[in-house]
Formats: sequence, structure tokens, C-alpha cells
Amino acid sequence: MKILSLESMPIETDRKTSRHASTILPLPDGSIMAAYFAGTYEAAPDVDVYVAKRNAVGLWTRPTRISREEGIAHWNPVLSIRSDSDILLFYKVGFQIATWRTMVRVSRDGGAGWDEPRELVPGDVGGRGPVRNKPIVLSDGVWLAGASLERGAIWTCFSDRSEDEGETWRRSADIALAEAQSPSSRAGSSPPLSSIAVSEQSFLGRGVIQPTLWESESGKVHMLMRSSEGYAYRSDSEDGGITWRDPYRTGVPNNNSAIDLIRLDDGRLLAAHNPTGGNWAERTPLVLSSSIDGGHTWIRELVLDEGIGEFSYPAIVRGPDTVFVSWTRNRTEIAFAQIEYADGGG
Repeated sequence: MKILSLESMPIETDRKTSRHASTILPLPDGSIMAAYFAGTYEAAPDVDVYVAKRNAVGLWTRPTRISREEGIAHWNPVLSIRSDSDILLFYKVGFQIATWRTMVRVSRDGGAGWDEPRELVPGDVGGRGPVRNKPIVLSDGVWLAGASLERGAIWTCFSDRSEDEGETWRRSADIALAEAQSPSSRAGSSPPLSSIAVSEQSFLGRGVIQPTLWESESGKVHMLMRSSEGYAYRSDSEDGGITWRDPYRTGVPNNNSAIDLIRLDDGRLLAAHNPTGGNWAERTPLVLSSSIDGGHTWIRELVLDEGIGEFSYPAIVRGPDTVFVSWTRNRTEIAFAQIEYADGGG
């Protein structure tokens, strides 16, 4: 496994000072679409969502602003594509994560134009659909999105299912960590010491958020979750994400930062993550790890970024014979890499 190209996305014309939470999507013509949010700082009223494209020969367009509401914070764009090649862009709107709304815009021409934004689930408060990572398409054609809620100090996950390619959604019950939800575990809590540039409302939260999903065989779905407990947690479903077993701790260290993964044709999993334990611990290095046993054990394959600073919030997708990864680099730029991998043959 090796990095074929490593680059930074161009800067917007209005030159925002902070950039974060990228999402990437391979398109049928060989180009890559990317989106992220940018502004003065996370949760600031000037934070907007930007979209850019990389053509088949590796040239990027300059990012353009795609969000439409003035004077309110935008968060966590997620790109997906329908079977008819319509592109969906999901994103969150609101100053408080606990009460943000999920918006969606649709492009029917490869990103040249977009429908007006609409609420994904009218009247929802707290967030529906994909919260941070891409939805997956199950073997029966159902879309499954990893979702989560951050109700102040209480963080929980759930899955959202769509049987009409993102038009309507039906959520599962919440997936919660018992040890993180008890009042005694939160009594006297104080914000941890951390240099991570997140919104202050996040520091006291405990639990699990931002699931990344995969299907191992028809109907059998799994999620790996970011947590406040020093390790990633996992849950499994036998019915396509309708119901889930209680979450359990994995051996994957987690620093309360995002994880994303994909499943290859040979059954291997590739995960992009910080291999660092501890609540709000350093977000460095950023690595690519693989699993050949369904996510129970992992081997580090490649270091994507390292050093002093923040290298976080990876998005990973498959392309023809390659893998594409984007991530936040020091909150000042969005990095992008194309990675070659060998078929495992099984």
C-alpha cells in the first residue's frame, strides 16, 4: 500500500481562516467532488459549506460556497450519489449541536447547479441522516446512514435507513453507553485540558457519536463509533440496521475524534483514524489501518500525516483500483491523497 499523490485543496476566493470536516465522492466521469465547512472558527456565524471538484487528471476547481443561510453556523457536509447520478449534499445548520437541523441540496448535473436547500426531515431538531460519515448502500439497495445526537453531556448514536435513495428516512432506537450516561459519571465533570479547536459545547459530552458503517454480508451491518472513553466502540445489527446490539469496546484507541472506513471487495476493511487513546487527546498521527477479520483486530498500514498539530476527520472512499482519503490539516487546509492497494485475493 502506498500513497500515489498527496495534495491540498485550493483556497476559497473569500479565504476563510479555518477549514474542517471534509467529505469526498467519486463521480461517474472519473472526477472527485469534495465539500467541507470553513469560517473564522468552528460554530462561528460565518461558517459556510464549500464544494470543489477534482477532474480526472488531478486539477481542482476553486471551492465555491454552497450553503445559503446567512449569519448561522454550518457543519459536517456529507456527499452521496443516487443510482441516477443525482448528487446529494447533506449538512447541519445551527449554533448548538444539540438543536441543529439537517439540510439537503440535490444536483442533477454533476454539481454545476443545485436545487434549493430543504430540511431532510421537516421539524427535526438534533440531526437526522448522516451526521459526519458517508451513508452506505446495503445489498438490498437500502441506504444506511450513521447518525448521532449530542444532547449536552449525553452523546448517543443511531442509524437512519432510507428505502428511496435519501428522500425519506426511518431511524433506529438510540445506541448508548451505560457507563457514560449515568448521573454519577458526569457529577463534577469539568472540561479536559485540550488544544483541539472544537466548539466549547463539545468538551463535556460523554458517550458515542459519528458512526462509520459497513455490511459484512446481506443484512449483517456493523458500526464503529467515536467515543469519549479512550477507545472506539462497536455495535452490530442482524436486520440491516433496524435494531442494534448494545455497544461494546474495541481494542482500537480513540481520542474522541472521527473515524471512517470502507470495505474492499476481498472483505478487508480499511480505516482512517488517529491511533491515539484518551478523551480529547492529540489528533496526531493520522493513519490507515486494515482488518482481515471483520474489524476485530487491526494492523497499521500507512501513516497519512504526522507531526505537531491536528490531522483529523478523515473521509475515505473507493475508486477504481485506488482509495481516496481527505482530512483536516491543522484547521488551515484540507489534504487529499490517492492510495494504491493490492487485492487481498479473498
